[in-house]
Amino acid sequence: MPPLSRVFIANRGEIAVRIVRACRVLGVECVLGASEADLDSLAAQLADRTVCIGPPPASESYLRADTIVAAALGTGCDALHPGYGFLSESALLAARAAEHGVVFVGPPVAAIELAGDKLRAREAAAAAGLPVLDGGELDTLERARAFAARSGTPLMLKAAAGGGGRGIKLVDAPEDLDAAFTLASAEAQAAFGDPRLYAERFVSPARHVEVQIAAGADGEAIHLGERDCSVQRRYQKLIEESPAPALAQQTRAGLREAAVAMARAIGYRNLGTVEFVVDPASGEFFFLEVNCRIQVEHPVTEAVTGLDLVAMQLRIAAGEALPLAQHEVVIEGHAIEARLTAEDPAAGFRPSPGRLSRFHTPALEGLRVDTHCAAGASIPPYYDSLMAKLIAHGRDRVAATALLIEALDGLEVEGVETNRAVLRDVLAHDDFANAVVSTRWLEELVAA
Repeated sequence: MPPLSRVFIANRGEIAVRIVRACRVLGVECVLGASEADLDSLAAQLADRTVCIGPPPASESYLRADTIVAAALGTGCDALHPGYGFLSESALLAARAAEHGVVFVGPPVAAIELAGDKLRAREAAAAAGLPVLDGGELDTLERARAFAARSGTPLMLKAAAGGGGRGIKLVDAPEDLDAAFTLASAEAQAAFGDPRLYAERFVSPARHVEVQIAAGADGEAIHLGERDCSVQRRYQKLIEESPAPALAQQTRAGLREAAVAMARAIGYRNLGTVEFVVDPASGEFFFLEVNCRIQVEHPVTEAVTGLDLVAMQLRIAAGEALPLAQHEVVIEGHAIEARLTAEDPAAGFRPSPGRLSRFHTPALEGLRVDTHCAAGASIPPYYDSLMAKLIAHGRDRVAATALLIEALDGLEVEGVETNRAVLRDVLAHDDFANAVVSTRWLEELVAA
């Protein structure tokens, strides 16, 4: 591992723990930037050093780019890893870091800016030959009405500067458009400081399939297979798997080729994902967006490829080329990840913060658990409710599913409510076993 000697981690929870462990593997020091609520977290205990970056609210700590860069400089860090969420796709954070000579562990500022503007990303994808859904910018309600009249419903409204499931509204019928437009625009403004929306034709049923891309410092780009993320609730993923099941070989190859073409077209560096919507009936796929960060679900790709993606991020940020060529990427077996969250399904999945009186995960061959939780740890009310990711790797999909069910059965959590029962029900359902779930399947199942 050449140039990088000390990495500042601008995140919390299990991804912060994951980055600390990657730094340990590479022999690189790490400094954790933590809010007051996270100063006694597992990540803080594992890091070489921890500094406070502000009060518990994310707006006063994890979302303050200048504070984070100042903390990185003040602790002598030469690199900054943003993890996922918070400012992980912030062109401002990447630019501020670069201005002060701190390496941003992610793509170049120009690529972040392009991908972050969903309209520009759509245009770049189309120019690169990727199929895109019929759609376009809607800067006024009148334009939204005109688009709906032309394309019909259902259609999807999305925040142009959005991501993470926010600023998205489904319009099932023309009479729903006005209210949906107003709500989506307000949500986009609140979440991203940008009220612009765009519309896309809505594919239903649809699968959500993303391709993991990697691009070295020299610009060479490859894919590391794809993941199916169709089990979602309100556009938030619950279960992900790799490789994506029940895809025609032509569709699988097309997705992978399109993702690499997109990476090259926008000058991408480091790791990221290119996301697509897939029509399960026809096998057609359409570009959705580029995510300029490590993904929550990256462990399933690590499981089937045997690669350490976070260590790869750090090596690329240090100026290295990719450690392998496309023909050297080997995918073995099947991996499935379940996201355990502190939420109460009986209360409409309301967050359930609190202190854990017990937290135990079973030790099973083929099972990996990424978590920041332990007995006595607190689940604060300020952040995402993700507690742990349980990743099962088996010789095939059936074996991986059985292992993950066994892991959920052996999981012991006391002190907060969790979504464990929902995760288990999904994995045991015939539709999941037959790989016929879609992005609306879970919500329709819960509503039934």
